[in-house]
Amino acid sequence: MTALRQLGVNSDGISSVSVSRAMFETIARNLLLDRTDHTLELYEGSGSSWRLTKSGTPGNIGSFEDILFANNDMQYSPVTVALFPVFREGQLYVALSFVDMTNRKLGLAEFPEDSRFTNVESALVALGCKECLLPADFEKSIDLQPLQDAISNCSILLTERKKAEFKSRDLVQDLGRIIRGSVEPVRDLLSQFDYALGALGALVSYAELLADDTNYGNYTIEKFNLDRYMRLDSAAVRALNIVEGKADVNKNFSLFGLMNRTCTAGMGKRLLNKWLKQPLIDVNEINNRLDMVQAFAEDPELCQGLRQQLKRISDIDRLTHALRKKSANLQPVVKLYQSCSRIPYIKGVLQQYNGQFSTSVMTRFLSSLEEWLTENRYGRFANLVETAIDLGQVDNGEYRISPLYSSDLAVLKDELSEVENHINNLHMHTATDLDLSVDKQLKLEKGPFGHVFRISKKDEQKVRKKLTTNYIIIETRKDGVKFTSAKLKKLGDQYQSLLGDYTSCQKKIVDNVVQVSCTFSEVFENFAAIISELDVLQSFADLAISCPVPYVRPDITTSEEGDIILQGSRHPCVEAQDGVNFIPNDCILARGKSWFQIITGPNMGGKSTFIRQVGVNVLMAQVGSFVPCDQASISVRDCIFARVGAGDCQVRRPNMHQRAQSPGRSTFCIPLST
Repeated sequence: MTALRQLGVNSDGISSVSVSRAMFETIARNLLLDRTDHTLELYEGSGSSWRLTKSGTPGNIGSFEDILFANNDMQYSPVTVALFPVFREGQLYVALSFVDMTNRKLGLAEFPEDSRFTNVESALVALGCKECLLPADFEKSIDLQPLQDAISNCSILLTERKKAEFKSRDLVQDLGRIIRGSVEPVRDLLSQFDYALGALGALVSYAELLADDTNYGNYTIEKFNLDRYMRLDSAAVRALNIVEGKADVNKNFSLFGLMNRTCTAGMGKRLLNKWLKQPLIDVNEINNRLDMVQAFAEDPELCQGLRQQLKRISDIDRLTHALRKKSANLQPVVKLYQSCSRIPYIKGVLQQYNGQFSTSVMTRFLSSLEEWLTENRYGRFANLVETAIDLGQVDNGEYRISPLYSSDLAVLKDELSEVENHINNLHMHTATDLDLSVDKQLKLEKGPFGHVFRISKKDEQKVRKKLTTNYIIIETRKDGVKFTSAKLKKLGDQYQSLLGDYTSCQKKIVDNVVQVSCTFSEVFENFAAIISELDVLQSFADLAISCPVPYVRPDITTSEEGDIILQGSRHPCVEAQDGVNFIPNDCILARGKSWFQIITGPNMGGKSTFIRQVGVNVLMAQVGSFVPCDQASISVRDCIFARVGAGDCQVRRPNMHQRAQSPGRSTFCIPLST
């Protein structure tokens, strides 16, 4: 990074620094992924002529995805939310809409709210919101400061928009263009809401969904039901160390880091992140997940077979997203084909399972895989790729249309093959000249410098005299020395020229192949959903059986029973640290017998750890994971509350108490930081 300098003159100038591309990637990740309180704009030009080419916010990172995730998996899908608070018959309500532009999903909700906006905070946590839209010129009868505090507590970028943007005019027509399928179900869904339509209208406008025709017919829309999940606020997320923190010494400091044993490139991580923020409260849904975890945990061959296949699958969601871009090429098409080609093998692994949960495996996974693997769905895409693309060149890093498609391409293919043969002959001749073995010692590579030879630094010492006399050294690095010759450079230039002609000749066919491949988006999305769920569930099983003291399956009961019985419970993150000999603890909270317990003891005696581990065990159980206990019986909870010591909100707690006393609801409170 250089020193600060001025761009422009006088008051129009701005301060600037010059950074490398690698440093820019780090800055972009910090601004859009870590801090979530800035927007980022990229300008191109020189002198006094500059134009905006990219802009991004924490909730809309699409323009910078190639930079942000070039060398890193995408661990979550950023979500943008629009909120519209309103008084109705003396009661405060909040209308909410959200957009997930990675998964192309829209959602709406309306719910009653208290003066501290506790439901909003739970919704923002559950959705994984990164940016929130609010009307700027709002009526003074509603105190928005508590709402702004709730947004700030969740580390979300607050963006104010004009109230006039929160309108629903032409919304059905607009959604009809971007929503997949018939417009009638959309109209029926929207009829259930009043003010959420305005919030959704503001979101569609802000995200410019109609400006990108690749969105047309590719979005889905749903009603977001906050009551389906256990409610967590920002304090609970921090207190239970659910997500990774900047200060974490290792990955096991957080529940996400500990439980993340996923194999796929990003898909499993995103689903795990989502599940940890959306613990289930339906006993049947929880037990369905636990059945799958038990099936994988009890059958090591099944679990290992799945891992072997899953680790070969790329991020299908991101590849599908890349396929829809106007600048898309054959690379995402081929990578989707390669990833989806592993799915029949995954189906075969699952079919070999004949344990007690074989019916559940069939219902949950095999039936869906068979539905999308049919000849009329995935089969058509596979035939397209195998017919249209020269798959033999993929290992060389080249993505070409098959020469059988055109006589011009066939001629260029023959010329490329002829030049390639000359290059290979030169490779063997050079190996003989330097007295090195072909491929083993003298390697031929293609990269930023074109065709080059590479040898190890050890071999370079043996041939240094001849190398400096007859060849041109390009680069010396830890992995060896790259060099070329006049003949290789000439042949390489000829090869690149022919490859450029081939690329130009195939462009129209490439566009057609990409366009047709986009029509299989629904197939890819369903494969991604099935595979990511398999990935997370086998990750739970791997964690349960690989710990020094194996986890156990919790017995899940309805909220009416109200018991929490944890025998020999442990804190999963603490016991995973090096050099820790964790002492198990029992926790018995039985309705009518021990509803309330006071934890006392000396400072640093483990009080907070014990209280936290009870909360973590309950959370893990309702996510569908085994728990670090000798035995566990847990009645589902609809909330986890975490007080934060002297800074706890005294206004908020009575409201939580009222919710806890409502019929059919159960609440588990965790006091922390005494």
